[in-house]
Amino acid sequence: MGKVHPQAEELNALFQWISSAVANGPVAVVTGKNGDMDTIGSAIALAASHPNMMACGLHLGRTARTLVERHRAPFRQLKAQSTTWPAQLSGIVVVDAAAPDQTGLELPDVPRCIIDHHATDAWVLGEHDLSVKWDVRSTTEVVARYLEHHANESLTPAVCEFLLAGLVTDTGRFRHADAGSFATTAMLIEKGGLDYQAFLQSMEENPPSPSERGAILRGLQRAEITEAGPWTVLRTRAGTLEGRVASLLNGLGADAVVVTHHRHGETRLTVRAPRASVLAGLHLGEVMERVSHHIGGDGGGHDGAAGWSGSHDPIAAETAFLDAVARTPKTEGGV
Repeated sequence: MGKVHPQAEELNALFQWISSAVANGPVAVVTGKNGDMDTIGSAIALAASHPNMMACGLHLGRTARTLVERHRAPFRQLKAQSTTWPAQLSGIVVVDAAAPDQTGLELPDVPRCIIDHHATDAWVLGEHDLSVKWDVRSTTEVVARYLEHHANESLTPAVCEFLLAGLVTDTGRFRHADAGSFATTAMLIEKGGLDYQAFLQSMEENPPSPSERGAILRGLQRAEITEAGPWTVLRTRAGTLEGRVASLLNGLGADAVVVTHHRHGETRLTVRAPRASVLAGLHLGEVMERVSHHIGGDGGGHDGAAGWSGSHDPIAAETAFLDAVARTPKTEGGV
């Protein structure tokens, strides 16, 4: 008998953890508080594998809300300050969150299972906890492979759409994809019987409102170029849709983009970098983790896309980011 692949072993451990938890009572599948398509798609798809599992979280992003409403998918929106967990809750699965703070919730003291793909990790695991963390481009890739191996009947067309939408958005329409991303995409298209072009078109049928377009344009107009050591950074401020603004600026040739949002005493930094910068040594998830170590707050993410949030003045937060970037060596010509 050949040796079992490490990922297969982890999927088996995940299956055992989930099977034990759902046998003892309800299990909450908790999303990251940003409510993006990767975390929402992962939660809804995983929860579809057993009736004792419920997808829940603080927020639904724009794309995620559209897909949830289209498929009438079960998702329970929670409130950060007044969440009441079921008395018989037997476990929590947290998807696409690199730290407890990234859920935005006070999690109850029950066994936890973390499914994630971020480069950073601030979870402290107990005896009955499990972490499944892969070096892949989206958390939906992990969930897709779990369902393929242990709950194949759950890969309905709707579930495949949720998983594929998370993969498409987290790879920036495959700009940051790798071989595994394409393999998972092919599996989901085949299992779900999806028309990929029609699927992409359906994701684009909900354009920004006039006010949102105005906010995006203002963010683009405010953009300035700053040198941070060997790196060139485009920086701006936005009142909403920071991710959209950052993605648009990311195609203009700078080494990195930072979009700052400040409201009600909280500051958020949303950062992006093209693949060339990543290959040249700029890992934004690690940069944001250094920012959080230096000034506090919660930061982390992927190599080409990351974020930070905290109560600091926006200028102080932006300065900390630029300083962390400036201290990152650059390999000319990439690798």
